Amino acid sequence: MSDIDAGLKNIKEILGDEYFANRQKSTNDFNRDMRELTARYCFGEVWERPVLDRRTRSMLVLAMLAALGKGAEIKMHAVGAINNGCTVDEIKEVLLQAAVYAGIPAGVEAFKHAELALRECGALK
Repeated sequence: MSDIDAGLKNIKEILGDEYFANRQKSTNDFNRDMRELTARYCFGEVWERPVLDRRTRSMLVLAMLAALGKGAEIKMHAVGAINNGCTVDEIKEVLLQAAVYAGIPAGVEAFKHAELALRECGALK
């Protein structure tokens, strides 16, 4: 399987059918190259590496996104973490850990976006 095929498969499995369908539907001439890059390199080549499992990768991604203050991506990857077998408690601990090192404002923002996503997907009541 090519890196781009593996990446598209991983995007669908990790981020979900709805995200994947919306991504495919909204791909256009302007964003196509960027979407192909993320599918091929990020979700194909890197997410397919054998040493770290998907759960671990999801937790790392959430911590880095929290540190960077990337709310929209936190929402997306919080759902991905659930799809990869992480629990709500594990996600909470990752974000708490990130808050200590990235700063409380970054942590508060990460919690806000993760909570929204976890409620929307039904993982958090």
